[in-house]
Amino acid sequence: MTTGHDMKEKFWDALDDSPFVMLGLAGVDEAHTQPMTAQFDDDIPNRIFFYTNVQNRLVTSLSSSHRAIFAYSSKGHDLFASVHGTLSLGNDPALIDKFWSPVVSAWYADGKDDKNLAFLRFDLGEAQIWKAGTGEFLHYMASALLRGSAEDAASKDVARVRF
Repeated sequence: MTTGHDMKEKFWDALDDSPFVMLGLAGVDEAHTQPMTAQFDDDIPNRIFFYTNVQNRLVTSLSSSHRAIFAYSSKGHDLFASVHGTLSLGNDPALIDKFWSPVVSAWYADGKDDKNLAFLRFDLGEAQIWKAGTGEFLHYMASALLRGSAEDAASKDVARVRF
């Protein structure tokens, strides 16, 4: 059986491999989500950062901090997550510098001093993480046929966690 700790490790490993999430604000614009690229580091636990533009709806709809959610699907679609937390502006120059890269730079004509640059901070809260894949699906079906329900078998590959 997979533990919550194991699932969190799998989540961070998968996010490191493919850092793209669908981020939205709770209660705003029907919780419309949009693709964002996650920036994170083991030295800053349970926080994810995003570069964006000051005109982005996430920024313009943001109060000082706001409940938010992101959905995640790993590159191989073998791990999924729904993560709740708090989103706020995190315009810390040291963190902007820490995660700055040539790819990020391409979005901002004036670099780190671009007046359109916004840096968001997502503090992770509760999440549900699912381990998936063809092998698990076949296991669930076999369990349903031999021992009971696929739902019972699948529940072993789902964890509710708190970051």
